[in-house]
Amino acid sequence: MNYIQTEIDGVWLLEPKVLADARGYFMETFKDEEFRRHVGNVRFVQDNESRSTFGVLRGLHYQRGEFSQAKLVRVLWGRVLDVAVDLRRESPTFGRHVSVELSGDNKRQLFIPRGFAHGFLVLSDEAVFIYKVDNAYAPQAEAAIRYDDPELGIDWPVAENQLLLSDKDRRGVPFREAECF
Repeated sequence: MNYIQTEIDGVWLLEPKVLADARGYFMETFKDEEFRRHVGNVRFVQDNESRSTFGVLRGLHYQRGEFSQAKLVRVLWGRVLDVAVDLRRESPTFGRHVSVELSGDNKRQLFIPRGFAHGFLVLSDEAVFIYKVDNAYAPQAEAAIRYDDPELGIDWPVAENQLLLSDKDRRGVPFREAECF
């Protein structure tokens, strides 16, 4: 696995070594000892999976306080634009974001530490999105920031009228009103 530090401290892009031949391919998607050596001591407690169609935008989500989650995300099938927004007030990159295309073809993964909001937009006809988290879901601690907040300046490459959003995501708060870390 190749570990690439992004421009935001703590956010890592992981590129697996894919062994391919006429039969298909094999790759390691997670190896605890290697992950800890490169990224840090993260204990994942749950795996999640979602299937979405073109134009679905999920985010920007996070859990507040002690319920914050670190995530290791990847796409099994399809393509998404994955986004992590730094909500750590003391960080020199507070309010900045990382955007990465993840796909079943490129097999990349993105590690997002605690203290970030996260979202993704489906760019293919459908996508299967898989992620590990280091803390269980706590509905009382969930929060959402507006995906289209101009202060964040995220370039979502799908026309506004093609986006499919949940009511929760439409009601996300502006970045300036978000409860940060």
